[in-house]
Amino acid sequence: MRTLYQKFETLLQNTTTDFKRYLYETVSWESRMMGIIGARGVGKTTMILQHIKENLDTKKALYVSADDIYFGENRLIDLADEFYKNAGEYLFIDEIHKYTDWSRELKNIYDSFPTLKVVFTGSSVLDILKGSSDLSRRAIIYKLQGLSFREYLKLFHNYDSGVYSLKQIIDNEVKLPDIQHPLPLFNDYLSRGYYPFGIENEMNLRLGQIIVQTLETDIPQYANLNVATGRKLKRLLSIIAESVPFKPNFSKIAEIINVSRNSLDDYFSYMEKAGLIAQLRNETSGIRGLGKVDKVYLDNTNIILNLVGDKSNVGNLRETFFFNQMRVKNEVISSKNADFIIDNYTFEVGGKKKKQSQIEKDGKSFVVKDDIEFGYLNAIPLWAFGMNY
Repeated sequence: MRTLYQKFETLLQNTTTDFKRYLYETVSWESRMMGIIGARGVGKTTMILQHIKENLDTKKALYVSADDIYFGENRLIDLADEFYKNAGEYLFIDEIHKYTDWSRELKNIYDSFPTLKVVFTGSSVLDILKGSSDLSRRAIIYKLQGLSFREYLKLFHNYDSGVYSLKQIIDNEVKLPDIQHPLPLFNDYLSRGYYPFGIENEMNLRLGQIIVQTLETDIPQYANLNVATGRKLKRLLSIIAESVPFKPNFSKIAEIINVSRNSLDDYFSYMEKAGLIAQLRNETSGIRGLGKVDKVYLDNTNIILNLVGDKSNVGNLRETFFFNQMRVKNEVISSKNADFIIDNYTFEVGGKKKKQSQIEKDGKSFVVKDDIEFGYLNAIPLWAFGMNY
């Protein structure tokens, strides 16, 4: 355990607290057991280390990574037992999905140490709410998405801006008084601004490694698939990335990548949980998540540009950004007459020449344009929707 504490102290010393993710202030850190899930690289580890550094007595807290060599010979519950007996109060477990039988041991920790508070993180490919020991009755689960355009402005350029509601955005109330031309920054965000590590060098190399690791390791391990299937998943990602806003013909895709039609549904589900794609559903049944899949997007524009670069479809980039940014706080569904519906508002996404003939002149329909600096009437700049969280 001494080695674990040394690693913890080193990480803590190198953790900065000048920028915090949107979820930081809303998380119930005092819960007995709480999980933060999200795709690789979105900042889960940094967020929990920031909380420890700013709010806890480090003598009563311990951070460990579940893939540490320590767990090659030691069980998680034994660590919790020793930590608890030494007056430990806050146990943070990173990368929990890399620990065998994680859900059963977390359940045992919860039941055995009633005053111990446990926070764990994991890749969203894990179906934590359906863990074998039913953690959903014990753990509060939060999902962390990548950076919004607003967060990118703060982290990359130290520009502070408040969060704007959907109503403020469609009323064209979003203002960036110290930024004369937002479009160059917006275009930079599309290529490298979604992941916090985009501020570092070799961003594309690191993102490429994350994509490969997710496809060839995380998903196959989770779903008991072989390595060859991981390659088929990458081919499927490329098809989506190169397409115009992608309306899936499942039978045709299954034929192209040589898999069964039924398997394809599972592949899409795995990749969505892993944070690689997002599926836009229609309003069927009116209940979130139960509608028919109408379009499939890559999760964010950074992945698109990493996979296909200049071959990316501009319409696909536009819609991917809109869907990605707005789904954090809103239920977004497809529209029969435009691109998206949020609440009772309809949105058609395009360039500055996009006409309004496809939408109703009813005060609840809007054209979202990606190459205008500022909005007017019911035309709204695309970048403004990145200020919602």
